[in-house]
Amino acid sequence: MSATPAELAAITAAWRDGNPLALATLVAVEGSSYRRPGARLLINADSSTVGNLTGGCLDREIVEAAATVHRTGTARVVEYDLRGDEEAVLGWGMGCNGLLRVLVEPATPSSSMLQLLDQSVRLRKKIRITTVVAGPQTGLRCWQVDGEAPGRTLPGATPSSLDHVFTETLLPRPRVVICGAGDDVPPVVRAATGLGWDVVVVDHRRLLLDPARFPAGTTLLRTVPDLDVHSYVLVMTHNFLRDCEYIAAALATPAPYIGVLGPNRRLRRMQQYLASYGTTPRQVETDRLRGPAGLDLGGQGPDEIAIEIVAELLAATRRPVQPPVTAVDTSPNGEPSCAEPSCAEPSCAELSSLCP
Repeated sequence: MSATPAELAAITAAWRDGNPLALATLVAVEGSSYRRPGARLLINADSSTVGNLTGGCLDREIVEAAATVHRTGTARVVEYDLRGDEEAVLGWGMGCNGLLRVLVEPATPSSSMLQLLDQSVRLRKKIRITTVVAGPQTGLRCWQVDGEAPGRTLPGATPSSLDHVFTETLLPRPRVVICGAGDDVPPVVRAATGLGWDVVVVDHRRLLLDPARFPAGTTLLRTVPDLDVHSYVLVMTHNFLRDCEYIAAALATPAPYIGVLGPNRRLRRMQQYLASYGTTPRQVETDRLRGPAGLDLGGQGPDEIAIEIVAELLAATRRPVQPPVTAVDTSPNGEPSCAEPSCAEPSCAELSSLCP
């Protein structure tokens, strides 16, 4: 999934509330490109756009294609060949040196793609989608929403060649659960909210859970909610025992990232404390547990430290969790263990099997 959570939220809101003409999706790239397949752009009737495909370089051409698609009611794939030195002089002047294929389809109220995007954003659903991008069935698709029966607008079988389909997985937008509501938490919430993430702040102190302290849409709770594989936990209460309680609760869940504010030696003390009270060594020494939370960018003060924290969270959402930059050392020989990275994304062949 190349479109960001913030872009998808803006696109689906504009589709529900505005007057869109068409949805453009980057479905293939040869060579270099500003964005990768899965990036999206919604084109409105007034030629304004929501989202991003090429950094604005091809917006005019894509708007023209959208007008044609809106008029004919038929999806089409448009190709933009930006390769070769002469392109920089005589063509679009982008200098990306890539070939881009863009699927442009009508953005009607019944649009299957926009309905799926909206479901992914609002309900935090994982959705696997196969879309035909060549021939008379261009724009038809089939899909599988986790926990639901398969859906399709595509009759019969899919094309036998994977060159004729675009496969993608829409993941639920990341949920950041911040344990603690002190004065250093609102900057983290603002930064995470700005990326379109779902943010939950947990604190047992009711007075700190004042909605006026946080951006609109922030969920405020007194207990930790259910955590899944798309939940990322930050522990920052500044209280040793309270932090240990939150860490123990998070370790018992599949949350892939648990970041702890404070120096690495404080985290090692917490690990030792948890181990002495029954938390298993495998849980305590997991690479999911990071301390200090955030990338070391030399930040000073709450706002800069918030950027460091959210930068590391962003990295965690985009790839399998890797050993921390500052390794947590609890093993007897002082060597940190390294989890074997794995990719949960299904292959193109697996996704194409959605259309039997």
